[in-house]
Amino acid sequence: MSKKTFIFDLDGVIVDTAKYHFLAWQRLAAQLGIEFTPEHNEQLKGVSRVRSLEIILGLGNVEASQEEKNQWLIQKNTEYLSYIYEMDESEILPGVMSVLDYLKENNQNIVLGSASKNAKPILEKAKILHYFDAIVDGNDVSNAKPDPEVFLQGAKKVHDVAENCIVFEDSVAGIQAANLANMISIGIGETEVLHEADYVFKDFTFIDINFIENLIKEKCV
Repeated sequence: MSKKTFIFDLDGVIVDTAKYHFLAWQRLAAQLGIEFTPEHNEQLKGVSRVRSLEIILGLGNVEASQEEKNQWLIQKNTEYLSYIYEMDESEILPGVMSVLDYLKENNQNIVLGSASKNAKPILEKAKILHYFDAIVDGNDVSNAKPDPEVFLQGAKKVHDVAENCIVFEDSVAGIQAANLANMISIGIGETEVLHEADYVFKDFTFIDINFIENLIKEKCV
């Protein structure tokens, strides 16, 4: 069987930690007198922590010094970590394990490409760190999605080329990054939101293993 590289985003794709980000940001926003709704939260998908704070401050037209911003970023992350400290493998989203197991059994490259700076501890809590051949997270990149840096680094870490990579993403910015990298993009979520993706599935339970097998069998570059 051919060998491809499958790159997974983390939040909202492998584990449902996106809800904890929302709760932590919402608590900070309330402290600053800013209304922050689930609809507002859509703007934060796939973007960095620093950019997320800028978006929230913009919603409330709040001006702040760099010192204040740094303090709020630390506060938000501390709040978020308090949530994920309690998580376990039950947080893995439905259908993900069957895909990971299939890829591992068939000797495919499995890479994490996430904006999260807490990727490794989350994977450890979910007991799936050992599935990944490489991890590229928010500690490794300087450019946030839709810049393709995170995915290009992931391909480089496993010595593969972009054209042999398949990306699973739940954000518009992530899909755009995969497309810019010239990788196959698979959206996990709603078609109307992720319509720029090459393929879209509501979640991993809708992905047939034959679909994954066909992606692997497609001609390698």
